[in-house]
Amino acid sequence: MTRNVWKGTSVQLTRSHAHIEKTAENKDTTVVVCLSSLPQSGNQWRDTERRNRVTSESDLSTPHGRRAARAMSFRDESGGEDGGGRTSSASDLRKPFLHTGSWYRMSAAGGGVMDRLESSAYALRDSSVSAVLCTLIVALGPIQFGFTCGYSSPTQDAIIADLGLSLSEFSIFGSLSNVGAMVGAIASGQIAEYIGRKGSLMIAAIPNIIGWLAISFANDSSFLFMGRLLEGFGVGVISYVVPVYIAEIAPQNMRGALGAVNQLSVTIGILLAYTLGMFVPWRILAVLGILPCSILIPGLFFIPESPRWLAKMGKMEDFESSLQVLRGFETDISAEVNEIKRSVQSSRRRTTIQFADIKQKRYSVPLMIGIGLLVLQQLSGVNGIFFYAASIFKAAGIENFNLATCGLGAVQVVATGVTTWLTDKAGRRLLLIISTTGMTITLLIVSVSFFVKDNITEGSHLYSVMSMLSLAGLVAFVIAFSLGLGAIPWIIMSEILPVNIKSLAGSVATLANWMTAWLVTMTASLMLSWSNGGTFAIYAAVCMGSLLFVCLWVPETKGRTLEEIAFSFR
Repeated sequence: MTRNVWKGTSVQLTRSHAHIEKTAENKDTTVVVCLSSLPQSGNQWRDTERRNRVTSESDLSTPHGRRAARAMSFRDESGGEDGGGRTSSASDLRKPFLHTGSWYRMSAAGGGVMDRLESSAYALRDSSVSAVLCTLIVALGPIQFGFTCGYSSPTQDAIIADLGLSLSEFSIFGSLSNVGAMVGAIASGQIAEYIGRKGSLMIAAIPNIIGWLAISFANDSSFLFMGRLLEGFGVGVISYVVPVYIAEIAPQNMRGALGAVNQLSVTIGILLAYTLGMFVPWRILAVLGILPCSILIPGLFFIPESPRWLAKMGKMEDFESSLQVLRGFETDISAEVNEIKRSVQSSRRRTTIQFADIKQKRYSVPLMIGIGLLVLQQLSGVNGIFFYAASIFKAAGIENFNLATCGLGAVQVVATGVTTWLTDKAGRRLLLIISTTGMTITLLIVSVSFFVKDNITEGSHLYSVMSMLSLAGLVAFVIAFSLGLGAIPWIIMSEILPVNIKSLAGSVATLANWMTAWLVTMTASLMLSWSNGGTFAIYAAVCMGSLLFVCLWVPETKGRTLEEIAFSFR
């Protein structure tokens, strides 16, 4: 039947199909609302009439009218009766993401359309605010990552004295986080694929919390080792999932800056561990390590799941809701929705990937770039330099080497913050070229200064000059590393891997990164005992190779959607 509700508009009701179509004939706007079932109660019929009257009073040619129509359409999707026969009101909580529980309050109680548009959900209309808030919440994971990496440096003497460990046992304790991270990296892709990005972070947070508790209550090496392994597993999952999640939720013009927040948070975690370790006992420091993940778990309930993962899983309604929340309720997301759907449909036609298919350019080139950058990042020796920073400063003649190590961590935080600002302005490729060039030059300076120091008399004026030169070179190396090679490999890895091999390829790339980090950390001490100058010369040669790799292979991804980047490799 047909019933006139407002001038120029007809509403066709077909009970069998439960479909309402409203067409504004005098405007170039069409609003379609599909209901799962027709209202059965008188109250629901009255609610429908009220919504129709409100929409009829809104001029669809004005911004307010269009916002009202979109907001009403969005609310109608959550209407209807629940299992107990109760009618859900507009002020109820909407729960579109059943797997991880993201709730959005759709309107304030009472009031008209314009009052409802001022609700807490509508306050998320600015896409940058929404994406930034989501990024800041998941950034608690990388803070945990950095805190784990930095924990062993300031606590070494105290743990050895309290638990009676040998130096070799403590070295095992320090390296077990890398071993656990390798296991976590292997599992991270599949966990993120089948449980989702948010679910993966929840799973990663739990062993981190248990691990820190085990360390804080440890009375022997067994609990200490178990806790370190659990922490490493959680960090391995976090190191893959967080950059992928940020890349999938961020607008293309902000993806670089938000992606760099991942590495910035790691450096903040390292600095916190260094600084707090100078003032609190090692057991209290372990308890403080629980805080990032303890805040992360409840925070995950208030952010949307990755829309691209939802689309890949076939959750199309949740996918569009998630994307609308991220981009803002005023934003027209139809073009982005269609692009993501085309990409997902294209990947579904190639669901089975044979080993021979990896040789195709669309897979082999991004896989080589992703793994290559993450391996070269660690081969530059940065983990070995940070792990043995105190002994390096001591060899350079710096008396207060613990304070110098904290200063080095602070420099890294500031430099990474600058990278966060520059990534979407200068581009990934240019920053990588500047970074690897600067790292090569500074490591050569440090190498030469140590070679000269080994051949002159200690206490001479030239010896003091070389000591200061080596310190300045290390600080400059950290700045150059932070400007590009620290953050950008993780950003590019999350951007260029095709969606249908991202879980497997991302796990392999993350595993390669952690294996290389472990090898560098284990060999750095032996290399430094062999020759300080020779060690830094080898690292400088690796950085030169990294520069050539970037110039030859790494593309610019600034200002391009993930789908455009994937298409460029075909």
